[in-house]
Amino acid sequence: MKILVTGASGFLGARLVPKLIAEGHDVVAMARSTSADDKLRALGAEPVRGDLNTLGDMAIPPVDAVIHLAAHFRFAGPRAPYFQVNVDGTKALLKAAQAAGASSFIYLTAAAVIMDDRGSPIRNSDESAPTFPRSFSPYIASKATSEAGVLAANRPGFRTIAIRPPGIWGPGDAFSRNIPHAIRSGQFAFIARGDYPYSTCHVDNVSEALICALDRGEGGKAYFIRDRENTTFRAFIDGLAKLQGLSIDQLRSVPYGMAFFMGRMMELGARLRRSDQDPPLTRTMVRLIGREFTIDDSAARRDLGYLGKVSRLEGLASYGAG
Repeated sequence: MKILVTGASGFLGARLVPKLIAEGHDVVAMARSTSADDKLRALGAEPVRGDLNTLGDMAIPPVDAVIHLAAHFRFAGPRAPYFQVNVDGTKALLKAAQAAGASSFIYLTAAAVIMDDRGSPIRNSDESAPTFPRSFSPYIASKATSEAGVLAANRPGFRTIAIRPPGIWGPGDAFSRNIPHAIRSGQFAFIARGDYPYSTCHVDNVSEALICALDRGEGGKAYFIRDRENTTFRAFIDGLAKLQGLSIDQLRSVPYGMAFFMGRMMELGARLRRSDQDPPLTRTMVRLIGREFTIDDSAARRDLGYLGKVSRLEGLASYGAG
């Protein structure tokens, strides 16, 4: 199969592309500049020029399938860039994929699309839960909106599927890289001690689900995926911290409401300073990691044949191997 991958040089894409090639697929990867071409070729992909930031018609070479990973992701910032890339860019890519003869369009969305603005705990939720395209969080809102557009584009001969992972982790993820500095500098604090159940998904399990979706799954549907074992957010951070010789025992904890208020104030301060960097705490960050969040991925296991092959212990060990 000839497959176009967007976001191929990113954290997930760099793990996915070699797996696709190992399975015998030809991979072409969208690149925004010549500087990205060498990295993509090193992964085994053929670079093709494209930019989701550029509105209007987009052309891609003839392909059998598209796996769309690229997205605008930050914890703060104005809404417009999120919607330009995540919504309008995805619309343009859907149109280009159909013109290129693709029969499948696999979209990496986010489990967070079901997170409401009230900070409600989410317990073992399935795909029947409502999404929030008008969320205060531009990331959640834009991903919910773009996911709906992808699923609505499903039709005979053009199958669209959305894959919804929770927090993606594994070798090279930004979250793990930032933990040492955050802990040592005193900038890291748990919300409600982090003692709430929390679903995660190792990067290689996400890759597994995307590959499964190339051949299986019902068009027009979204699928949650997660690691086989749930954990608590505190235990998840503890596992990552121990890899780097750090302890979480003395870390502070603040209530959810206080953390949300502090995030709002830090966002306002960053806006007044006209900073182009995310502040240390934001409302989106608090919403994503500050409440119980577990999901039911039985539909993906049934329809896609998804297993979540990488266990939590194997995932932690992969940091040393990655």
